[in-house]
Amino acid sequence: MSTAELYDEDFLLWTKEQARLLREAAERGVNLPLDWENLAEEVESLGRSDRRELRSRISTIIEHLLKLEHSSAREPREGWRNTVDRSRREAKLILKESPSLQHDVPELLDEASANFAEFALRDLIGRGELDESRQEEILGRPYTEDQVLGGWFPDGSA
Repeated sequence: MSTAELYDEDFLLWTKEQARLLREAAERGVNLPLDWENLAEEVESLGRSDRRELRSRISTIIEHLLKLEHSSAREPREGWRNTVDRSRREAKLILKESPSLQHDVPELLDEASANFAEFALRDLIGRGELDESRQEEILGRPYTEDQVLGGWFPDGSA
Protein backbone atom coordinates (compact mmCIF):
# COMPACT_ATOMS: atom_id res chain seq x y z
CA MET A 1 0.00 0.00 0.00
CA SER A 2 1.37 3.41 -0.93
CA THR A 3 1.81 6.11 1.71
CA ALA A 4 -1.01 8.11 0.11
CA GLU A 5 -3.31 5.07 0.31
CA LEU A 6 -2.26 4.45 3.90
CA TYR A 7 -3.02 8.09 4.74
CA ASP A 8 -6.54 7.60 3.39
CA GLU A 9 -7.09 4.15 4.90
CA ASP A 10 -5.51 4.37 8.38
CA PHE A 11 -4.26 7.74 9.56
CA LEU A 12 -2.78 6.37 12.79
CA LEU A 13 -0.65 3.82 10.94
CA TRP A 14 0.37 6.52 8.48
CA THR A 15 1.62 8.75 11.33
CA LYS A 16 3.62 5.87 12.84
CA GLU A 17 5.14 5.01 9.48
CA GLN A 18 6.00 8.62 8.67
CA ALA A 19 7.64 9.12 12.07
CA ARG A 20 9.68 5.94 11.54
CA LEU A 21 10.76 7.13 8.07
CA LEU A 22 11.74 10.58 9.39
CA ARG A 23 13.92 8.99 12.06
CA GLU A 24 15.42 6.63 9.52
CA ALA A 25 16.28 9.58 7.24
CA ALA A 26 17.87 11.37 10.19
CA GLU A 27 20.02 8.32 11.01
CA ARG A 28 21.23 8.18 7.42
CA GLY A 29 22.26 11.80 7.66
CA VAL A 30 20.04 13.11 4.90
CA ASN A 31 21.47 16.53 4.22
CA LEU A 32 18.39 18.70 4.67
CA PRO A 33 18.16 21.40 7.35
CA LEU A 34 15.18 19.80 9.09
CA ASP A 35 14.59 19.18 12.78
CA TRP A 36 14.15 15.45 12.19
CA GLU A 37 13.45 14.28 15.74
CA ASN A 38 10.93 17.00 16.53
CA LEU A 39 9.24 16.48 13.16
CA ALA A 40 8.91 12.77 13.95
CA GLU A 41 7.52 13.62 17.41
CA GLU A 42 4.96 16.00 15.94
CA VAL A 43 3.81 13.48 13.34
CA GLU A 44 3.44 10.83 16.06
CA SER A 45 1.48 13.25 18.21
CA LEU A 46 -1.06 13.61 15.39
CA GLY A 47 -1.82 9.91 15.72
CA ARG A 48 -1.91 10.08 19.50
CA SER A 49 -4.48 12.87 19.30
CA ASP A 50 -6.89 10.47 17.57
CA ARG A 51 -6.39 8.04 20.46
CA ARG A 52 -7.02 10.78 23.02
CA GLU A 53 -10.15 11.88 21.17
CA LEU A 54 -11.45 8.30 21.06
CA ARG A 55 -10.80 7.95 24.81
CA SER A 56 -12.70 11.20 25.39
CA ARG A 57 -15.66 9.99 23.33
CA ILE A 58 -15.73 6.64 25.16
CA SER A 59 -15.56 8.43 28.53
CA THR A 60 -18.47 10.68 27.59
CA ILE A 61 -20.54 7.71 26.43
CA ILE A 62 -19.89 5.82 29.67
CA GLU A 63 -20.74 8.86 31.79
CA HIS A 64 -24.06 9.40 30.06
CA LEU A 65 -24.99 5.71 29.95
CA LEU A 66 -24.45 5.57 33.71
CA LYS A 67 -26.67 8.59 34.20
CA LEU A 68 -29.36 7.09 31.97
CA GLU A 69 -29.16 3.80 33.84
CA HIS A 70 -29.02 5.07 37.42
CA SER A 71 -30.63 8.51 37.49
CA SER A 72 -34.26 8.91 38.38
CA ALA A 73 -34.33 12.38 36.84
CA ARG A 74 -36.72 12.86 33.93
CA GLU A 75 -34.64 15.70 32.51
CA PRO A 76 -32.17 15.98 30.82
CA ARG A 77 -32.54 12.33 29.72
CA GLU A 78 -33.09 13.21 26.06
CA GLY A 79 -29.93 15.33 26.15
CA TRP A 80 -27.96 12.42 27.63
CA ARG A 81 -29.25 10.11 24.88
CA ASN A 82 -28.34 12.65 22.21
CA THR A 83 -24.85 13.00 23.68
CA VAL A 84 -24.40 9.21 23.61
CA ASP A 85 -25.58 9.03 19.98
CA ARG A 86 -23.35 11.94 18.90
CA SER A 87 -20.32 10.56 20.74
CA ARG A 88 -20.84 7.10 19.26
CA ARG A 89 -20.93 8.56 15.77
CA GLU A 90 -17.76 10.54 16.41
CA ALA A 91 -16.04 7.44 17.82
CA LYS A 92 -17.04 5.44 14.74
CA LEU A 93 -15.64 8.14 12.46
CA ILE A 94 -12.34 8.11 14.36
CA LEU A 95 -12.19 4.31 14.08
CA LYS A 96 -13.02 4.52 10.38
CA GLU A 97 -10.19 7.00 9.75
CA SER A 98 -7.74 5.10 11.97
CA PRO A 99 -8.89 1.45 12.00
CA SER A 100 -5.76 0.33 13.84
CA LEU A 101 -7.17 2.13 16.90
CA GLN A 102 -9.75 -0.67 17.13
CA HIS A 103 -7.02 -2.71 18.86
CA ASP A 104 -6.85 -0.04 21.58
CA VAL A 105 -10.58 -0.02 22.33
CA PRO A 106 -10.49 -2.61 25.16
CA GLU A 107 -7.72 -0.67 26.92
CA LEU A 108 -9.53 2.65 26.38
CA LEU A 109 -12.73 1.15 27.79
CA ASP A 110 -10.84 -0.04 30.86
CA GLU A 111 -9.20 3.38 31.32
CA ALA A 112 -12.47 5.24 30.91
CA SER A 113 -14.34 2.90 33.24
CA ALA A 114 -11.65 3.13 35.89
CA ASN A 115 -11.04 6.87 35.67
CA PHE A 116 -14.23 8.55 34.54
CA ALA A 117 -17.24 6.42 35.54
CA GLU A 118 -16.64 7.42 39.14
CA PHE A 119 -17.33 11.09 38.27
CA ALA A 120 -20.80 10.28 36.93
CA LEU A 121 -21.58 8.17 39.97
CA ARG A 122 -20.36 10.86 42.38
CA ASP A 123 -22.63 13.33 40.61
CA LEU A 124 -25.61 11.01 41.07
CA ILE A 125 -24.70 10.39 44.72
CA GLY A 126 -24.31 14.13 45.30
CA ARG A 127 -27.79 14.77 43.91
CA GLY A 128 -29.27 12.01 46.08
CA GLU A 129 -30.15 9.83 43.10
CA LEU A 130 -27.87 6.95 43.99
CA ASP A 131 -26.94 5.38 47.30
CA GLU A 132 -23.19 5.59 47.85
CA SER A 133 -23.09 1.93 48.91
CA ARG A 134 -23.86 0.93 45.28
CA GLN A 135 -20.85 2.74 43.77
CA GLU A 136 -18.37 -0.15 44.03
CA GLU A 137 -20.94 -2.64 42.74
CA ILE A 138 -21.64 -0.49 39.69
CA LEU A 139 -17.95 0.19 39.05
CA GLY A 140 -17.36 -3.56 39.27
CA ARG A 141 -19.65 -4.13 36.27
CA PRO A 142 -18.16 -1.99 33.49
CA TYR A 143 -19.97 -1.66 30.19
CA THR A 144 -18.88 -3.88 27.32
CA GLU A 145 -17.51 -2.60 24.02
CA ASP A 146 -20.82 -3.40 22.34
CA GLN A 147 -22.77 -1.49 25.00
CA VAL A 148 -20.52 1.55 24.67
CA LEU A 149 -19.98 1.68 20.91
CA GLY A 150 -23.06 -0.22 19.72
CA GLY A 151 -26.67 0.87 19.85
CA TRP A 152 -27.41 -0.27 23.42
CA PHE A 153 -29.25 1.90 25.93
CA PRO A 154 -30.03 0.92 29.53
CA ASP A 155 -33.79 1.10 28.93
CA GLY A 156 -33.56 -1.49 26.15
CA SER A 157 -34.25 0.96 23.35
CA ALA A 158 -31.89 1.51 20.48
